[in-house]
Amino acid sequence: MFDSELNGLSTQIRERLAALGAPPPARIDWAPVPFGGTWGFGTAVCFQAAAAEARSGQPVRIPERAAELAADLASRLQPPHGFTRLHADKAYLNATVDPGIFAARVIDACLSSGPDFGRGARRDERVMVEYAQPNTHHSFHIGHARNALLGESLARLVEFAGFPTVRASYPGDIGLGVITCLWGYQRFHAGEEPQGVHARGQWLLKVYAEANALLTARPGETAEETATREAYDAERRELYRRWDAGDPDVRDLWLRTRQWSLDELNDILSLLSIPIDVYFFESEADEPAKAIVQDLIDRGIAEDERPAGPVIVRIDEKLGLKKEKFRTAVVLRSDGTTLYLTKDLALAKQKFEQFHADRSIYVVDFRQSLHFQQAFKILELMGFPQAPKCFHLAYGYVTLPEGAMSARKGNVVLFMDVLLEAERRVLDVIAEKTPDLPQEQRAAVARQVGLGALTYGLLSVDNTRDIVFDMDSALSFDGQTAPYIQNAHVRATSILRKAGSLPASAGFTYALDRLELELIDWISRFPTAVQQAAAEYKPLHMAAYAYELARAFHAFYHAVPVLQVEEPVRASRLRLVAAARQTLANALRLLDIAAPDVM
Repeated sequence: MFDSELNGLSTQIRERLAALGAPPPARIDWAPVPFGGTWGFGTAVCFQAAAAEARSGQPVRIPERAAELAADLASRLQPPHGFTRLHADKAYLNATVDPGIFAARVIDACLSSGPDFGRGARRDERVMVEYAQPNTHHSFHIGHARNALLGESLARLVEFAGFPTVRASYPGDIGLGVITCLWGYQRFHAGEEPQGVHARGQWLLKVYAEANALLTARPGETAEETATREAYDAERRELYRRWDAGDPDVRDLWLRTRQWSLDELNDILSLLSIPIDVYFFESEADEPAKAIVQDLIDRGIAEDERPAGPVIVRIDEKLGLKKEKFRTAVVLRSDGTTLYLTKDLALAKQKFEQFHADRSIYVVDFRQSLHFQQAFKILELMGFPQAPKCFHLAYGYVTLPEGAMSARKGNVVLFMDVLLEAERRVLDVIAEKTPDLPQEQRAAVARQVGLGALTYGLLSVDNTRDIVFDMDSALSFDGQTAPYIQNAHVRATSILRKAGSLPASAGFTYALDRLELELIDWISRFPTAVQQAAAEYKPLHMAAYAYELARAFHAFYHAVPVLQVEEPVRASRLRLVAAARQTLANALRLLDIAAPDVM
């Protein structure tokens, strides 16, 4: 917003440094000075100039010389238009901006850009984010929701920061777990089919848990029970063999029941406003993965110990590491079947070659950390140029206060159950706090607020930490929650609705209230918050920012009159409210949370 003025000041600095015999740098970087009631920008150019003098052989002490140069520049140079003064802070040169001009620039930039306020300049690097990928033949639970929302928020942040972004999903549609569900269905439920998208998905989870219980050894089981369990396991493995051989009956059953899971997944992703651009399936990566293994063997990267053993890559040895770090990875079993690791090598190749991704982010839980370390290092050993651009965004467990979940035992907390409970509680709050809200609006508001509470509860905790999701805390209208942030948007909307129209322009030529200054400052930080959250793969940063912005607005709302004051203050404050509303909406959108107009 002040690029032109700072570029002009940089020209003055270079000319003055040259006159002082200090080599001026080719580029001068300015950074915002931390807000302390006024705004400004600072530069460490004097350190650079003093260091250049020292490198040229001049007998200078860099800190003292840098402070001397900063003092000279502050006293000699003229502040640009809109800036009130230049001053030296030890070796730093700071330029202070006139508060009224800063406020007008920020508000005008926000309102003229609208939904694009904070959007970064377009970059050349294409990013693929892989997420929203539960195994099929299960049902979408609260842990899957953390994965999907973390990935979607990250995709939105990276895209908004300026990077072309591809959203990818890699559902696990084959493996012993999937075959276990198929076996249970075929053995005990053949021909059954519950009606309804969510009913079918949730029923498959029950079939899987039931089958898994029958196949798991129990303490104290009788010889007869052991024999039955072993017979069941033999049936299951025969079913897997038939699938692998392409048996049409088994493949038809697999595809039909897989679609039940995908129907449920697609319905929930639609509800969450998550658009997936490309689906990869584990079952489709099998043959390409085997070809990669053969290439690894041919190039001496992998060792083939079949039939006595598997195909392995001694990663630490190949990298020349003395201490064990990446260990030895199995890339093909002794019977010639692939593993998750093998398929991820094929998937990476497809991502970069077919979809031209320059960077790939894998949103997968923390239990797969070693897996991805091994995969990325094998790609490096293969000479894969994008190997350094692969990143595993790990995240922790989600539980409810009732305890941990287990799909094998069937005691998972289903996402739809949590959402419906959240909506029910929001409807109770609406009935109590806003009984005048029309009935036809209540369901939509309950969905926006309930889903927002669930989403924010999952994104406002660092992805490396486990979450115990507490419904009461998440739905609170006070504190660091989505309803608190959404309510700030509602209050801003209410003020603007009562005003009737928004002034086309306004100057901030009066003495700004402390709470106005704080709110303007938080609005001005939004573009930087976007870039930081995208660069660090941390939707948490945006969640924290949205809360601070909402906190600043609520404080302003309670203490600073808007509609009741005279012009020109009224016009300025209305535009400030509109800018706060727009920035709140933009921040919530990046978190995949709705910005309601009423609550």
